[in-house]
Amino acid sequence: MKIAVIGCTHAGTAAIVNAAKLYPEAQITVYERNDNISFLSCGIALYVGGVIEDPNGLFYSSPEHLAELGVVTKMRHDVIAVDTEKKTLRVRDLASDSESDDTYDKLIITTGSWPILPRIEGSNLDNILLSKNFNHSNTIIEKAKTASKIVVVGAGYIGIELVEAFEMNGKKVTLIDSTDRILSKYLDPEFTEQTESSLKEHGIQLALGQTVTRFEGTDGKVAKVITTKGEYEADLVILCIGFKPNTELFQGQLEMMPNGALIVDEYMRTSKPDVYAAGDSCAIVYNPTGKHAYIPLATNAVRMGTLVARNLMKPTIAYMGTQGTSGIKIYDHNIASTGLTETAALDMGMDVKSVTIQENDRPEFMPTYNEVTLKVVYETDTRRIVGAQLMSKADLTQSVNTISVCIQNKMTIDQLGFVDFFFQPHYNKPWNFLNTAGLQAL
Repeated sequence: MKIAVIGCTHAGTAAIVNAAKLYPEAQITVYERNDNISFLSCGIALYVGGVIEDPNGLFYSSPEHLAELGVVTKMRHDVIAVDTEKKTLRVRDLASDSESDDTYDKLIITTGSWPILPRIEGSNLDNILLSKNFNHSNTIIEKAKTASKIVVVGAGYIGIELVEAFEMNGKKVTLIDSTDRILSKYLDPEFTEQTESSLKEHGIQLALGQTVTRFEGTDGKVAKVITTKGEYEADLVILCIGFKPNTELFQGQLEMMPNGALIVDEYMRTSKPDVYAAGDSCAIVYNPTGKHAYIPLATNAVRMGTLVARNLMKPTIAYMGTQGTSGIKIYDHNIASTGLTETAALDMGMDVKSVTIQENDRPEFMPTYNEVTLKVVYETDTRRIVGAQLMSKADLTQSVNTISVCIQNKMTIDQLGFVDFFFQPHYNKPWNFLNTAGLQAL
C-alpha cells in the first residue's frame, strides 16, 4: 500500500507517525514544501518574548525521526497538481526545480493553513511581516531588535500574545483590529473589557473598530499605518488577521466550504474515495451548532491526524466533533473559553440565555483564595449548554475543559448544577463554582 501525505503539519505528523506504526508494511511518502516540520506555532509569542530561549523545543518531530519509522520525507518538495480520479501527484523539487510524478493508494491531505493577506496598498514595503512558521518567528525576533514602534494588525490570540511580548521587551506597541473588541470570537464584552483595560494599563495603544487602508514608507521600509480612523507610526508591522486553508490544489475535485476548507465526515474521509484530510485544511462538526465549521486549532489537528491513521483502512473510530476550546494568559489573567459566546449565538439567531457568577475558588477561611468569573451560555428551551468563558488570576482554566465535555455530551445547565465534583478546602468549595453556575441558572 502506498500512502502519500501532503504537508507535515501538526495533523500531518500525527497521521504519519500513527500510520507508520499501524501499517509497517506500507510505503509512506511525505511531501513538505518547507525546510522544517512540526513547528509549534502557538509558541511563537513565547519565543519572540524570550520566555523560550531554545526554539528546538518547539519542534516535536524531524525527518530523521520519521526515517526511523520507515517514512520517506521529501523536504522542499511542493505538490503542484493532484488528480484524485487517477490517484496521481505532480511534484516539484524546490531545490533543483525539477518535476516528477507519483501515485498513491491512500492520500492524506494535511496542508494546513496560511495567514490571510488582504490587498492593502503598500503591503510590499519592508518590515511588514507574517506570524505563522519558524522562519517568520526568527525574522520577527531579528527585526524587533532594532524596532521601537511596532504595530500588530489583528486582535486574535496570536496578535494579543505578540503585543504583550513586545511590550514586555520595552517596545511602543499599537494593536489594530476592524472589530470593536479584542478576542471577540472567544469572549463576550464583560471579559474583553477587563483584558483591554489590562493592555491599556501596560501602555499598549488599542486602535479598535478601524480597518487598515494602506501602509506608507520611507526608503522602502514601512513608516506609517493608515486606517479608516487614524494613522500610526511604525517601523515594524505584524499581520495577524486570520487564517485560510491551503486547499487550492483540490478546487473542483473535493467538496469544500466557501472559504476552501475541505469537508470531511466523522472518519476524516473527504468526498472522494481513499482521500482523507485533517487539521487546518478542513472543517469538522462544531458540536454547539451541529454543523461543519472551520476551527483551526492545534488540538483539533492532532486529534484528526491520529484518527486519519486509525480509519485509513476501514471506519474504526469516529471523531466526536469539536467545541473549539482554547485558552490564553494575558499578563496576570488566565482566560479560557469553549463553544459559543452569547454574542455569537444571538448573532446566529439562536435563542439562548446565560448565567454569570463571580465566586471565590476556595473557602474564605483559607489563608488565600482567588476570585473567578464564569459565564455559561445555554439554549432557552432545551437548556443544553452551548458555551462558556472563564477568567481568574488563579489558573482555573481546566474547568473549561470540563464544560467542553458537557457540551460534547449535550448536557443541560441544570445537570451542571449537580455534577459530582470532589471537595477539599485546598482546591475548592463544597459547591464547585461550576455547580454554582448551574444552580444559579435554576
